[in-house]
Amino acid sequence: MGIKYEKAEDIMQRLSDISQTLQMNHVRLDGVIAIRSRGSGSSRTLGRCHALSKIWQLALGTEAAYIIEIINERFEKMTKHDQDRVLIHELMHIPFCFGGGFKHHDVVTERNVEKLFQHYIKLKGETEEVEKKTWRLF
Repeated sequence: MGIKYEKAEDIMQRLSDISQTLQMNHVRLDGVIAIRSRGSGSSRTLGRCHALSKIWQLALGTEAAYIIEIINERFEKMTKHDQDRVLIHELMHIPFCFGGGFKHHDVVTERNVEKLFQHYIKLKGETEEVEKKTWRLF
């Protein structure tokens, strides 16, 4: 059957809200595309961040772009808060230069994601107590 891809405007809106709320000003939303995939054989992946590298930018005569892909089968079963954690995680992979590079998991850690997530829900004015993750999400 293979993997099917489709643009995900609902995810794009959530990425926009998260990046603006957290003041991730380096994330140029006009250079980010949200994609929903279905049919992945991956057993643990929830989302991915893909970058258009410098060599591809040069070859295609274009600027940097990032694709944030969510793996629909797993993502849709998660709570909204855990989905937000995944989206924050993927946005954190985008470097401050927005040049086609990628921040790796030595920077994008569970601890750093959780800090940003807790800050995000505080900025959103959520009054309910949100439990910190005690199990491995990423």
